[in-house]
Amino acid sequence: MADEAAELEEALRRQADTVRRLKQEKAGPEEVAEQVAKLLELKAQLGSDEGKHKFVLKTPKGTRDYNPKQMAIREKVFDIIIGTFKRHGAEVIDTPVFELKETLTGKYGEDSKLIYDLKDQGGELLSLRYDLTVPFARYLAMNKITNIKRYHIAKVYRRDNPAMTRGRYREFYQCDFDIAGQFDPMIPDAECLKIVHEILSGLQIGDFLIKVNDRRILDGMFAVCGVPDSKFRTICSTVDKLDKATWEDVKSEMVGEKGLSPEAADRIGEYVQLHGGLGLIEQLLQDPKLSQNKLAREGLGDMKLLFEYLTLFGIADKISFDLSLARGLDYYTGVIYEAILLQPQNAHKEEPVSVGSVAGGGRYDGLVGMFDPKGRKVPCVGVSVGIERIFSIMEQKMEASEEKIRTTETQVLVAAAQKKLLEERLKLISELWDSGIKAEMLYKKNPKLLNQLQYCEDNGIPLVAIVGEQELKDGVVKLRVVATREEVDVRRENLIEEIKRRTCHP
Repeated sequence: MADEAAELEEALRRQADTVRRLKQEKAGPEEVAEQVAKLLELKAQLGSDEGKHKFVLKTPKGTRDYNPKQMAIREKVFDIIIGTFKRHGAEVIDTPVFELKETLTGKYGEDSKLIYDLKDQGGELLSLRYDLTVPFARYLAMNKITNIKRYHIAKVYRRDNPAMTRGRYREFYQCDFDIAGQFDPMIPDAECLKIVHEILSGLQIGDFLIKVNDRRILDGMFAVCGVPDSKFRTICSTVDKLDKATWEDVKSEMVGEKGLSPEAADRIGEYVQLHGGLGLIEQLLQDPKLSQNKLAREGLGDMKLLFEYLTLFGIADKISFDLSLARGLDYYTGVIYEAILLQPQNAHKEEPVSVGSVAGGGRYDGLVGMFDPKGRKVPCVGVSVGIERIFSIMEQKMEASEEKIRTTETQVLVAAAQKKLLEERLKLISELWDSGIKAEMLYKKNPKLLNQLQYCEDNGIPLVAIVGEQELKDGVVKLRVVATREEVDVRRENLIEEIKRRTCHP
């Protein structure tokens, strides 16, 4: 026992040295955090003097708690997003947080390794959902639904290496909007892009650009560049890294790891560095190689139509047709898009926040058919908003502006001016609650008036309803406006109306 403790103490000393060394060498925050976690675990194993086992108080890797201030910001973001979805006539659904493992298998290409499999409990093999799209397709096939416009906001799980400073987590919310059903080309697709535009404009988180491409154009491009059919998807995943890596890195992965010929890679390079608008679509329709490919021609024809609709919606200036956009997921079949935030060019010395993509989506016409026993297809197009990344920016903006965030919605504090008025406060607050007024009181029999007023200041409560002996005799309540310190006597029967008038914003 003593030997074990000595060994642990030695391991603890070594680990503490490692942490100190990493901090001196200014190692990356993730590496330091990992070693600190190991140090804490060793300390916990060693236990306290009484021999009690100490456990480490921390959230699991890639997760976080939300304090009341952060929740207030998040609620604000959700309100804007849900308001937009409802404005476009969407219904809401929910699905289980875990699915049968086979439901998720084979739908995500190279990202399948990021799926959390649950331990076999001697029954069904289950996995935590990786996104909301595959469960949606399963829901449609299972319930034989061929036509729905729905939104779904819920947590998803990925065994990723999280970069939490940039809003990347292992557990995070997705906000999805999808249109399922057989419709005329590009009309629902254009509406999805309009929704992204409305949400990002409404959130006021800075300038953004929505990149669009089409899986058919990509596949046509791969074909004319000499990529074998069997390598389409894997090369697609590599092209998808172009937003984070240089062309040289991407090319060396294609040739070195994926076994593509350097000539084919160079031909892909000529295309994937192109981006523009209607002009580029026209140019590619005239391209001697690409225009000969049936898939690419179809994709380019639809892209032209899409841009015409986006122009009518008045948002074409924020859309870029970008041939490097690939989106790594296997289930996309047509138009694909991704919204990115553009860095502020050091305006007002604001530190640019690097957050990358904040929304993405596309058309997936074959996914429901994968679940249907008869293979019946339900065409779908949708968009997913990455709430955590948006939230990271909103949080940093709020901190920078030092704006005071209210974490409650209390309209009025019921206060007493003298002692022995607890019964009167309880009667009044009950009346207010029963009338739908958001009200609080301090949990003391005889609180000091100053403390009650200070509580309002600290919590941003706009009004105080003060009961005093004289007011009770006169049948009035003194209503005090916290910000201006103005006080008015309001007849008891008019109090509710007066509070509503002063606090309910039109």
